[in-house]
Amino acid sequence: MTAVDQAPHALDAASVAHELDTDLEGGLTTDRAAERLASVGPNVLREEPPEPRWRRFARQFADPLVILLLAAAAIAAGVWLLEGVLGLPIDSIVILAIVLLNATLGYVQEARAERAIAALRALTEVTATVVRDGRVGTVPARELVPGDLLALEEGDAIAADARVVRSVALSTGEGALTGESEPVAKKIDAVATDAALGDRTDMVFSGTVVTYGRGAAVVTATGMGTELGRIAGLLETVERHETPLQREIARIGRVLGVAVVAIAVVVIASILSVSEVEGTAALIDVMLIGVSLAVAAVPEGLATILTVVLALGVQRMAARHAIIRRLSAVETLGAATTICTDKTGTLTRNEMTVREAVTPSGAAVLGGTGYHPFGEVTDVDGFPLQEMPNAGDIRRVLFAAALASNATIEEHDGAWVVRGDPTEGALVAAAGKVGEVPDDDGSRSPRIDEVPFSSERKLMSTVHLDEVRRDLRVVTKGAPDVLLMRCTHERRGGEVVPLTQQRRQQILAEVEDLAARAMRTLAVGERHIDDDDYDGPGEDLERDLIFLGTLGIIDPPREEAAAAVAAAQGAGVRVMMITGDHPVTARAIAGEVGIAAADAPVATGTELERMDDRTLDETVGRVNVYARVSPEHKLRIVRSLQGAGDVVAMTGDGVNDAPALKTADIGVAMGIAGTDVSKEASDMVLTDDDFATIVAAIEEGRSIFANIRKFIRYLLSSNTGEVMTMFLGIVFASVLGLTSGSDGIVTPLLATQILWINLLTDAAPALAVGMDPPDARRMRRPPRSRTARVVDGPMWVSIALNGTAMAVATLFVLDLELPGGLVEGTSSERVARTMAFTTLVLAQLFNVFNARSDRRSAFLGLFSNAWLWGAVALSALLQVAVAYLPFLNTAFGTEPLTAAQWGVTIVAASVVLWVSEARKLVAHRRYTPPMRRAPSSGDR
Repeated sequence: MTAVDQAPHALDAASVAHELDTDLEGGLTTDRAAERLASVGPNVLREEPPEPRWRRFARQFADPLVILLLAAAAIAAGVWLLEGVLGLPIDSIVILAIVLLNATLGYVQEARAERAIAALRALTEVTATVVRDGRVGTVPARELVPGDLLALEEGDAIAADARVVRSVALSTGEGALTGESEPVAKKIDAVATDAALGDRTDMVFSGTVVTYGRGAAVVTATGMGTELGRIAGLLETVERHETPLQREIARIGRVLGVAVVAIAVVVIASILSVSEVEGTAALIDVMLIGVSLAVAAVPEGLATILTVVLALGVQRMAARHAIIRRLSAVETLGAATTICTDKTGTLTRNEMTVREAVTPSGAAVLGGTGYHPFGEVTDVDGFPLQEMPNAGDIRRVLFAAALASNATIEEHDGAWVVRGDPTEGALVAAAGKVGEVPDDDGSRSPRIDEVPFSSERKLMSTVHLDEVRRDLRVVTKGAPDVLLMRCTHERRGGEVVPLTQQRRQQILAEVEDLAARAMRTLAVGERHIDDDDYDGPGEDLERDLIFLGTLGIIDPPREEAAAAVAAAQGAGVRVMMITGDHPVTARAIAGEVGIAAADAPVATGTELERMDDRTLDETVGRVNVYARVSPEHKLRIVRSLQGAGDVVAMTGDGVNDAPALKTADIGVAMGIAGTDVSKEASDMVLTDDDFATIVAAIEEGRSIFANIRKFIRYLLSSNTGEVMTMFLGIVFASVLGLTSGSDGIVTPLLATQILWINLLTDAAPALAVGMDPPDARRMRRPPRSRTARVVDGPMWVSIALNGTAMAVATLFVLDLELPGGLVEGTSSERVARTMAFTTLVLAQLFNVFNARSDRRSAFLGLFSNAWLWGAVALSALLQVAVAYLPFLNTAFGTEPLTAAQWGVTIVAASVVLWVSEARKLVAHRRYTPPMRRAPSSGDR
């Protein structure tokens, strides 16, 4: 069965399971789940059908300038027909061929960007925890089917509608679906058939999140059959949002479009004023030149190349374990000035190990690492557990800690791994080292209830049947300072004695000692109550506790953490640690990885609570380590940093971290330890939970932004060179010796030649320069200002200078070859144009090396980008073909060149390289390195 005949919220859990032919303990079998998936389809919302390929290709011709060009080609063909169909309509054929090639390139680049984005979407696919074949595992959410048994934990995003069958203080946030602002407590009792959506307390719904507790639920509807699907059916489900960078590129394109159309009008007017234009055909040729110039000067491929470069860069980040969920984060990463990072699992290995157990009767040292449940246990003098007089207390505190844990440890391929919270996994492993692992089936001290951990209380409690005493045993674990406030007695040997104030001070001193040795501390307590006195789970259980001991849990820093912190600081990025751990532990780890000195101040959550905004701002400005903080404190710290002008990257993994992640400029969620809610609120997800990955992502973000500036610099300067060549060539035609040809039109280049240059140099070279490898020196410079323009003043200067150099070199070659002018030449107009045409093409290929840096010499790292050399070689070979193949000679009005003429064009074209090198040398001598953390615009 794949559907419930009646409303599932009106049936009891057993009836729903019967209707869906599933097991409330073991779930579906893998084979049955596969059959149902084939029957009902994937658990996804219906999307708009993909745009047909023919329509996507046709869209490439929708640009107004392209339409104008096609119209000009059609008119030229019409004139050819009227004049008697003499020869071939070369201009029309060449224009149509170039337009078709441009459209094909645009289509291919767009398809490549779509594939890259689709691949990134697959990397961020949501997963769900289900029970199949009696085992807990994770599957892609799209593979959920009716009858699947969901295992729900705090922070999970719910991916399908489901009937609750188990609930331990389970609550969900349904605001996205019902508008209800408060979490809804979930129960297993059926409700009325006509109950409103918000009153179906025995159901959980797709698109909502678990805000508290844990439980299990049987999937009753997937995809468009869910309540979310019903709403989605009324709405558009696909939205496209441009990033600020894409909007600025579009703005640049519009400004250039207006400017170039104006220039084209001026060029047409200039041609008409200096040439003897007679007849319709000649007039059409003039209009064709103006339109061709406009098409060539506007970098219409800019937006497509931007998308490709962004997508490829984000894929590189994914390969380095950073999944970008929003493209705007790529831009922001390059401007990040502060990283606020958690400690556990991010700076440390997140392989928790209980190293010491301190009880009122003595301490024990536990050997082994990670989650291996075997290891030597001795006292501080090295005597084994069997010879320790307090062995009973050690076993009791470790067993109690494991009872109050939801994690399990399993052996896979010889390695022990944890399923669940790493700290709780370490507690279970530690209990195994003293032979006290709780039974998987709960037959020993079976659990009957739970008060889940919350970051506000910093405690977790479980209730168990004590089969020996015939009563209920409450076990509580949590922060030592908080738990001690709930304790009235302590267990020493076989006795329970009152907990005096002096002993409280001693215990806190022991906690300080463990923390000073970079250990995370966890205290454990218990109490016994009669069955008749138990009123259900609640904080009232966590009182009158008997203190059992404190556990010292170590999580060593990652080997790469110190180097990553140093790299961030070297890049002008401040690193702050914000953790819920003990202040002494936080200081020890911060000192070890280089965030702060060993004696640096540490601000605690309690201190932050007492601070007004002004005092907080002053503290945040000088303190890099924060301990015992809550998510609310994280939010205040982020806002304080942003108020000071910082661009903040904030890490988080819990449900309550979502506000801080959303508020931060770059929210970074943990892919391993993070909840679905934190991932959904984030801009970036770390698949390895490693701090070094954040630094690597910042490096990639800077590199991507720099590459975007590179190809924009290249495109704009090259297109400027084309415009200036045409404009100056026409204005100074008589000075250059360029007289009217057979058609009576004076132009340095033909319309078809302009279009060929645009096709040849604006595609492959521009994309290749956008794929430049990261510059290692970029991480030795301060972050760029977030308000820095993509094209700033200095870039416009270099664009104008390089464009002028290309135009002057091209016109010089033209003058050199033509009779008359400033320099007397002997070549025909056709040969001179061919040389000028080739000079401009080669100048743009030289210019692509200029564009790789605004300050660094083009000869540094010259061979680091193989793609660029391939693109340049391809473009050069195609230009050679235009010069030598007869049918291309006819199409583009070219003549074969001699070796000497090639030498002239190459030398002249290289002028743009030497002009740029001279400018960089002058800029380098005048350049004063900015102070660390000063804003920088662009890739210097």
